[in-house]
Amino acid sequence: MATVTASIKKELYRVEIESPSGNVVIADEPLEIGGKDLGFSPTELLIAALASCTSATLRMYADKKGWDLQEVKLEIDLDRDEQTNKTIINRKMQLFGELDEKQRERLFSVANACPVHKILTNPIEINTEILP
Repeated sequence: MATVTASIKKELYRVEIESPSGNVVIADEPLEIGGKDLGFSPTELLIAALASCTSATLRMYADKKGWDLQEVKLEIDLDRDEQTNKTIINRKMQLFGELDEKQRERLFSVANACPVHKILTNPIEINTEILP
């Protein structure tokens, strides 16, 4: 199970997010909605998780197979349609290196099997409780 803690104090929208190992990320909102743009917005953090997981998964797979994957570049955007209550995530992927068409197709499948992709494309349940 993955766990993080988050804390917001008086500074508008600045959230410190910490992992159990002590890594810290600052999340914030853009200037135009009252934040100071000190870090990723919550939505950017969500798609950043998909980008980092996809990239690492492809790197691990290509290394295991001994394939010449030199670089992966991803561009991910998220669009929210409030009327239909639908979220659309578009992921554009560039693979650099001496890869044949079969390897490229396999890497496409592997990208769709990264753990965060699986989480986002399956039912999600969020349980919340207020602690004393």
